[in-house]
Amino acid sequence: MTTQPTQPVQSTEPAQTIQTTPTTSTTLITESAPVTLGAQHIPAAEPALSTTATETAGSLRSANADRTVFLLAHTGRPAAIRSAELVVNGLVRNGLGVRVLATEANDLPLPPSVETVPEATPDVLDGCELLIVLGGDGTLLRGAAFARASGVPMLGVNLGRVGFLAEAERDDLDKVVNRVVTRAYEVEERMTIDVVVHSNGDVVHRDWALNEAAVQKVSPERMLEVVLEIDGRPVTAFGCDGIVCATPTGSTAYAFSAGGPVVWPEVEALLMVPISAHALFAKPLVTSPTTVLAVEVQAHTPNGVLWCDGRRTVELPSGARVEVRRGAVPVRLARLHHASFADRLVAKFALPVSGWRGAPH
Repeated sequence: MTTQPTQPVQSTEPAQTIQTTPTTSTTLITESAPVTLGAQHIPAAEPALSTTATETAGSLRSANADRTVFLLAHTGRPAAIRSAELVVNGLVRNGLGVRVLATEANDLPLPPSVETVPEATPDVLDGCELLIVLGGDGTLLRGAAFARASGVPMLGVNLGRVGFLAEAERDDLDKVVNRVVTRAYEVEERMTIDVVVHSNGDVVHRDWALNEAAVQKVSPERMLEVVLEIDGRPVTAFGCDGIVCATPTGSTAYAFSAGGPVVWPEVEALLMVPISAHALFAKPLVTSPTTVLAVEVQAHTPNGVLWCDGRRTVELPSGARVEVRRGAVPVRLARLHHASFADRLVAKFALPVSGWRGAPH
């Protein structure tokens, strides 16, 4: 690790929370405005800080000296660069260490105390308490890969459109910094899926996903012929554009666009959602979390493709078999709010709720 030089610059497992409570408080210190007396400009005297305030701020910085937060940002977004600067300065001012990727540090206005790491490998989060991700859904899914590999909780700040994985919006940056500094957040685990691809009797690919694994056609003019299997038994076969196998976390992502149900994060389940199937029986299926889902690409059909979380892809030859089961390693998410999932749905999708009266008291 090196020191950044000075430069201008969707079911889950039952939510398992780890409640941490603040042991210190922060003190906001502002500078006084200069005083103008007639034509003479007289700078205001430095504000006198009480011994208690000075000791409190110093104690806070000292208590946070051994804490490090990793920051991941979509540096292609100007909003992410501005947000990263605010978050980093707030954490550093309160005594926390900050670590970023060297490739992103070149685009960010960072103080010299920020650490940089050269490669995006799981061990770059060693010793970090939290992973803060600034960006849209794609950046948050990128951060989820770091969180899963390291076991470090991820706190997402949405700079995109929907951002179901995010816990805060860009207007909440001050709150984010304060909650991190005072350790006022909870951690919950989200279920993942493990994916295995078989071809000619051999395992040719292994992967994972937080949202979904999607088996899709490659040629727009040809349907993908598949057979669906649940727990070793065939269920149905048809031609389609694809099949989405999703977690409850992913039920508000691609599976939602394909017509699948919205599943509350507390529900333990796996989803299988057809995409534009040419069949009478082509409804979304919701199974137990111990179920093994399988999608077999028919031997006479053109090749397909497997997408995991829309980020990682592998070609599926004719006759390939994709198995999906509950993941062995969850993704840990940091939570700042206790709002219900219903409230999150209303807010994210701007759902109309006018006329609601609530239960009688």
